[in-house]
Formats: sequence, C-alpha cells, structure tokens
Amino acid sequence: MGTVTIGVSIAVPEPHGSRLQQLRAGFGDAAAHGIPTHVTLLPPTEVDAAALPAIEAHLAEVAAAGRPFPMRLSGTGTFRPLSPVVYVQVVEGAEACSWLQKQVRDASGPVARELQFPYHPHVTVAHGIEEAAMDRAFEELADYAAEWPCTGFALYEQGADGVWRKLHEYAFGGTVVPPQPGAPRARGGLPAR
Repeated sequence: MGTVTIGVSIAVPEPHGSRLQQLRAGFGDAAAHGIPTHVTLLPPTEVDAAALPAIEAHLAEVAAAGRPFPMRLSGTGTFRPLSPVVYVQVVEGAEACSWLQKQVRDASGPVARELQFPYHPHVTVAHGIEEAAMDRAFEELADYAAEWPCTGFALYEQGADGVWRKLHEYAFGGTVVPPQPGAPRARGGLPAR
C-alpha cells in the first residue's frame, strides 16, 4: 500500500479562508492554492497508508472529547529568522488548539510524533518567499481580524501534485460553552477577551 502524507487542521471558514488564500497567492507564495487556509494540529506527517483506519478512529475519539470554542484571529506575527513564515495570530482559541494538537499526537496514539518547533497555533499567510514580500504580508495584514465558532477539525492528505485534500471532517462532541455572565461581548456574540 505504501505511505501517504497527512495533516490535521482546523479550516478557516468562508469567507475568511478564501480571502487569506488569495492574499497569500498575491504575496507570491506559489503553494497558496494547494493549501487550504488552516490552523495546524498535526504538521505534514508520513504514515503507512494501512494505518489510516486506526488514525481516523483515533481522530474520531479526539473530536468526541472536544468541545466547540470561539476562534479569533487578529494581527500578524513571524517566525523569522528561525523559519521564513509570516502568519495571522490566533488571539482566542489558542489554548484549545494546543490541547487538541496534544491529543492528536498523543504518545499512545497512531500519529505520535515530536515537533520540530514548539507548538504555536497560527494561520500562515507567507512561507519561503522573498523578504520584501514577507515584509509586505506582515504589514498589509497587521489589522486583519476574523472570528468564528470552531466546531471541529479535519484530516487531510497531500497528493502527488502537492495539493492538500480533505479526507474526513470531525465534529466536536459537545455544545459551545456559553459566555460567562458579565463577560464583555464582541461582535458576533462571542465573549470578548
């Protein structure tokens, strides 16, 4: 059966996902159209294709234990000079993303692995392009903001053509945690932080 390259991520929903993907392409990132806009939970990982059923069962268990949570993006950040990446920051939902990625990569599970860098949830908007274009991405998206209720995540496979395709979506098992009484509210009814 051979090996396949998989990834697990939270999709950035429409209209935000397409908008960020178009901007990424506009900055000169050739990979933009092959990578749906997302927050990574499991980076590209090569696995035996025969392990996919066990991986899918594991992800279903992780999702069943998860609960929907508010996600909010705001402003930009960069991993330069360590890594040539400019990203939009996850300013709400980062703790939930961190918990999820630990569950996905659990040492007792089928996709246990160490990360090259410490986990930092983000949405890449430029990767490995000219420095001037990276600077432009950082500056042009400095005021970017988006929010939505995160209700699950998905398993993706990278094709031979380099394009990432969704294999399966996993919805969380619980209901959205309501805002706490007295918490200030942001637009869209989500609690402000």
